[in-house]
Amino acid sequence: MSASQVPVADGLWRVVDDEPRLIGSRCGACGETRFPVQGSCARCAGTEMETVDLPTNGTLWSWTVQGFLPKNPPYAGRETALDFVPYGVGYVDLPGACIVESRLTENRAEHLRIEMPVRLVLVPFTTDDEGHEVLTFAFAPED
Repeated sequence: MSASQVPVADGLWRVVDDEPRLIGSRCGACGETRFPVQGSCARCAGTEMETVDLPTNGTLWSWTVQGFLPKNPPYAGRETALDFVPYGVGYVDLPGACIVESRLTENRAEHLRIEMPVRLVLVPFTTDDEGHEVLTFAFAPED
C-alpha cells in the first residue's frame, strides 16, 4: 500500500513481503480459527485467542453476483444506481483455517465455479473524503 492508500477498516489484513495476509484469531482452548479477529471463541466461548495470519490461497466454496447497489449504510461505497458495477461475492475456504466471506474480483457468473482456486488480493473500493484510495480485500481466480 502507498501513502495515498488506506484500508477499508483497520485490523483486517497486513502486508508481509509485499503480499496481503488476512488477520484472524485462533482459540487456544479448542483451535477454532475465525476471521476477522474475535475476542472470544464462537465454538467454545474460550477467551485465549491468538492472532494469526490466514492462508492467502483457498477454494471458492460458494458464490453469487451482487447485481444491485447495496443499502448505504452499512455499505460505504460512493457509487450510485447509475454507475454501480455488479461484483462477485463468495465464501472462500482457506485450508486449515476457516471459511471467509469476501468480494471476488470476477463478476461474470460463467467464470466462477465452486472449488475454483483463488488467491487473496487488495483492490480499490472507493475514495475517502481526504482523497485517499480506500482498499479492500478480495479473492481473484488463480491464473
